[in-house]
Amino acid sequence: MKRLLHFIGLFMVVHGFTWAQVPANWQPRGVGGGGALFFPTINPANDNEFYISCDMSELFHSSDFGNSYTQLHFSALPVLNLSTYEFTNNPLIAYSNYNDGNEGYPVKTTDGGATWNPLPGFDGALGGVYRIIANYDNPNQLLMNYYGDIVISNNGGTNFTLVKHAANMGAGIILCGAFFDGNNIYVGTNEGIFYSTNGGTSFAPLTATGIAAGQVIWHFSGAKTGATTRFVCITANTADVYNLVMPWDYYSFGKGVYTMDNASGTWISASSGINFSSDFIMYTGMARNDINTIYLAGSDNALNAPLIFKSTSGGSTWSKVFNSTNNQNIQTGWSGWQGDKNWSWGESAFGIAVAPNNSGKVLFGDFGFVHTTSDGGANWKQAYVSTADQHPAGSPTPKNQTYHSIGLENTTCWQVHWMNANTIMAAYSDIGAIRSTDAGTAWGFTYSGFSVNSMYRIVQNPSGTVFAGTSNVHDIYQSTYLTDARLDVSDSNGKIIFSTDNGATWTTMHSFGHPVFWLAIDPNNANRMYASVIHYGGGGAASQGGIWMTNNANLLAASTWTQLPEPPRTEGHPACIAVLNDGNMVCTYSGRRNSSGTFTASSGVFIYNPATNAWTDVSHPGMYYWTKDIVIDPNDATQNTWYAGVFSGWGGPPNGLGGLYKTTNRGISWTKLTGSQFDRVTSITFNPSNGTQAFLTTETQGLWHSTNMNAVTPAWTLVSSYPFRQPERVYFNPYNQNEIWVTSFGNGMKVGNTCSFTPVISGNVTVCQNVSDVYSVPAGPPGATYTWTVNGGVITAGQGTNSITVLWNAGVAGTVNVVQINP
Repeated sequence: MKRLLHFIGLFMVVHGFTWAQVPANWQPRGVGGGGALFFPTINPANDNEFYISCDMSELFHSSDFGNSYTQLHFSALPVLNLSTYEFTNNPLIAYSNYNDGNEGYPVKTTDGGATWNPLPGFDGALGGVYRIIANYDNPNQLLMNYYGDIVISNNGGTNFTLVKHAANMGAGIILCGAFFDGNNIYVGTNEGIFYSTNGGTSFAPLTATGIAAGQVIWHFSGAKTGATTRFVCITANTADVYNLVMPWDYYSFGKGVYTMDNASGTWISASSGINFSSDFIMYTGMARNDINTIYLAGSDNALNAPLIFKSTSGGSTWSKVFNSTNNQNIQTGWSGWQGDKNWSWGESAFGIAVAPNNSGKVLFGDFGFVHTTSDGGANWKQAYVSTADQHPAGSPTPKNQTYHSIGLENTTCWQVHWMNANTIMAAYSDIGAIRSTDAGTAWGFTYSGFSVNSMYRIVQNPSGTVFAGTSNVHDIYQSTYLTDARLDVSDSNGKIIFSTDNGATWTTMHSFGHPVFWLAIDPNNANRMYASVIHYGGGGAASQGGIWMTNNANLLAASTWTQLPEPPRTEGHPACIAVLNDGNMVCTYSGRRNSSGTFTASSGVFIYNPATNAWTDVSHPGMYYWTKDIVIDPNDATQNTWYAGVFSGWGGPPNGLGGLYKTTNRGISWTKLTGSQFDRVTSITFNPSNGTQAFLTTETQGLWHSTNMNAVTPAWTLVSSYPFRQPERVYFNPYNQNEIWVTSFGNGMKVGNTCSFTPVISGNVTVCQNVSDVYSVPAGPPGATYTWTVNGGVITAGQGTNSITVLWNAGVAGTVNVVQINP
């Protein structure tokens, strides 16, 4: 079979090349995983290809069964945790659920995922979509689940007709699964099975017996071998089942397993060997052509680990095949038996995918990772770090190792800090922090002395001592973490820690008992340090939050700290701090929402004079509700020019205020530079080698840059090569200023190089399936590096050189991309 190959080609070529102002390509960095991954789907035509969703909006894509990943660009398809990639037998057509920041809406691609468009038949008045199931054999047919309705389309989503309306709108009606068999369609719901024998024109209930009284179907799968069709379902108590039960609701949820053959209407118990008091099953999985092999997925409460059951007898007997004790049959990354994180981190399967035409290939996501098997569960392997870094089955996972990213980065990174040219620390939420000693190529938990949920800020004094602010509270000052209920907590890891050996070992400097969000050292007095400590407590003397200061940071663990007076209007939510060369300190206070959910006018920009112990409120009214970073212009020697990022809030007065603000007189007056272009701006970073260029980060609009920051109104251009919607901050490597690092809220770290460019690729454009072809670019100077990316095939030789060999094995249109970096 021949097909057209698309090259991702020329970026800029003038007499060979021209350097890009922004990186042409971004490489993932980190330890992989760490955040929740939901509901994978495997391509029936190529069981090496799958997609898996993340609640941080990424849809990750692997074409080599989890050895590497790419992600869809946020401008094409940001997803929800309920989103799935619904394959069809037309490789250009698929369906998914689009994350618009609200309930989302269903979308369709007709160009293989490059662009996605809303389904015309979607009725937003019925609410969001909880599940979509497409008929692989009929690209125009799909089922869709609103809270109270299941509907079907037979014309690609242009129109929908009702399958079933909920009998009880308290629970809603749940699309538990479906099985398509030509004109026969079987839809499993919490109200039973509904079936069609006319291709979905009409549906009728299938009268059935056998399920225990007081239980209903929760999850449903089907398969057909020869003339026999078999269904399997997991049941739960009627009172516990409602639309939007999530994977983490597994505790004692499942109550039974049943099978039914040939739509007979008789459910047969298939629960033998399952201990429902500790085997917390949630999801079923079958290949559509194998009625005997069935998988169940959930959480093993006895082991505090993900649980996978397998039956090869159609449900008559079951065996546990994901054997987490001593990693018996699992090759691990950094999570595993006695690893940096134990199996309890993953905890429970968040769905399970069985290759539709190969019951031996299975994968699942969980609270942090992806694991795969290609031999029916006899052996499993991690699928979130390089296979070269994984650890053998049958032995404990070693701690404090380093790992190379394969693109599955789905955890929040706040900051990257260089201790020296080779040693780097990255501050994260959920996984605390990771460290590299090889200039950022490999990363790991290569430190001791602390175990926290989040590290927010790292600073280093002139003598080399490194300090960090930490907390057990994650996602601080994001939209879900602005209330007292979330932030006014007793926080045993709300503290400052320090290291005198480049981050290898850490000791507590001072514990505040509340989250520490930011640190700053006076550039003229290394013994003076400021800390942002978060706590409102009703205000006044009860508040333990605000800016704290020490004048004897050199005493480290013996240092003494003083809480500064409250700035005007503020309510215990300090954020970013910058100490000026004249000794004054400027900071932001971020958003706070009161018990009724209303934003209070307690945010903004404030100057502190340590000589008078007094504050001045220099906020623009647009900053009163949700201010983020304050950045001092590095090109202004007087330090009179500042930039402030602001988020728009909701509920009235905070609406529409977001953007980038600038002052040239230390806050006496401000100008909003971005008009209505950006709704929420976090930060700005100037290029240290080019004072007119800066990078701007947003909440959902991606990474932007300007090359005329000296203009009255700078122009902003999307950095389209950066694929994620919420970058947090941008950092230039101080030891190689061509290297740019971007942290993010939910996509870890990415690194780009302004010396990268995309050269012209030579090679065969029309290729045949299962045939190898060679692709090359002109050789660069000695020391040039080449990073190739192929979709639709596998690189069998040459990665890292200017010429590769590709085996085209996917049977779909493919792409070849290369980024060359010259020394």
